[in-house]
Amino acid sequence: MLALRLPPDIETRLDELARRTGRSKSFYARQAIIEDLEDIYLAEKRLDELREGESDSVPLAELVECHGMEN
Repeated sequence: MLALRLPPDIETRLDELARRTGRSKSFYARQAIIEDLEDIYLAEKRLDELREGESDSVPLAELVECHGMEN
């Protein structure tokens, strides 16, 4: 269990978001803490691998063509 104290303005925004969407405040706290941090750390790991030559990159033009996103 984790308890954390939020500034009143953030608490109010979180209360309103939960009320308007029918989801719990805990749901949004988990989303913000876990999913966003995972994204950040995975992106940093990928960048380190790329810089160290352990991974390849894909040119943007190839990515756009592969996914049919040309104009």
